[in-house]
Amino acid sequence: MATVDDRLPPGEDPTLLHEEVHDPRRRDFINIAAVSFAGVGAVAIVLPLVNQMNPSADVLAQSTTEIDISKIEPGQAVKSSFRKQPLFVRNLTPAEIAEANKVPVNSLRDPQTLAERTKPGKENWLITLGVCTHLGCVPLGAGEGENKGPFGGYFCPCHGSAYDTAARIRQGPAPRNLEVPPYNFNSDTVVTVG
Repeated sequence: MATVDDRLPPGEDPTLLHEEVHDPRRRDFINIAAVSFAGVGAVAIVLPLVNQMNPSADVLAQSTTEIDISKIEPGQAVKSSFRKQPLFVRNLTPAEIAEANKVPVNSLRDPQTLAERTKPGKENWLITLGVCTHLGCVPLGAGEGENKGPFGGYFCPCHGSAYDTAARIRQGPAPRNLEVPPYNFNSDTVVTVG
């Protein structure tokens, strides 16, 4: 390690320059400590600002919907509401499931199988948003005596979009199938959407 005397030009007094020689490890520590302190301070300031943008408890409570499916008979579809949008819950019959599974997926505009649109072991429960993917109309077919269209699913009379029993677009201008929202079965009789 170099001494103070080795760094001085010949003829200089080593006592005059003693104060100019610093320990680099101490300077690095001070820099790291200052940057760390500033980082902790920035997090302490930014975290509450970001946290205030999270949804409040009342908004989170409205973001899910529980549906009792115990009274929905096979072949019946009911309307509910999820985030201020119509929600269709349909209990498919074995014949409707077979009909949906017979359709060649590659012939569909928005190719999806019925199994992709339902939960494993619960293929008879089809849960979709009741909003036509063309212009946002509410299709018919989720109530008693409503026109289910030529494919037995849902029918939007505004522009003629027809959906099959799996709520897949089969005819008309709608570009996509009816959307399947996130949902979970809490039990055999209760579904939570959202």
